[in-house]
Amino acid sequence: MATDTRTSRTVAEKFVQRLGAQDPAGIQELFAEEIDWFVPGSDTLSWTGRRTRKDEVAEYFTTMWPHFVPGASEVGLDRVIVDGGDVMLLAVWTHTVAATGKAFTTPAALHLKVEDARIVHMHLYEDTLTVDEAFTAG
Repeated sequence: MATDTRTSRTVAEKFVQRLGAQDPAGIQELFAEEIDWFVPGSDTLSWTGRRTRKDEVAEYFTTMWPHFVPGASEVGLDRVIVDGGDVMLLAVWTHTVAATGKAFTTPAALHLKVEDARIVHMHLYEDTLTVDEAFTAG
């Protein structure tokens, strides 16, 4: 079912707000029961990969966030582009890895698809090599 731009923007704004508040349960509420989720990565980054169910969303964040130094992250949302049910979030983020002390910065794009006021698709595009190197720095 086609989703209008206003609904998609509202859902995306809630996603960004809850992401900033580090509210994994609130983020999970925004997703449909069946999803197409993909975050590229490696075995080093245990939270990466595919997810297909709403109940897997919060786990992504609760697994990832503890790997970063609290208070040492910056997320800059540069642009939100909405076309019907498609939303592109363009951002730059910086995190410091707790285990290595290494900071990294990567541009990122998140492609969301919204249907019936729920996110059904979330793909993340970032510099996965930079992220992986920050986790394996010695």
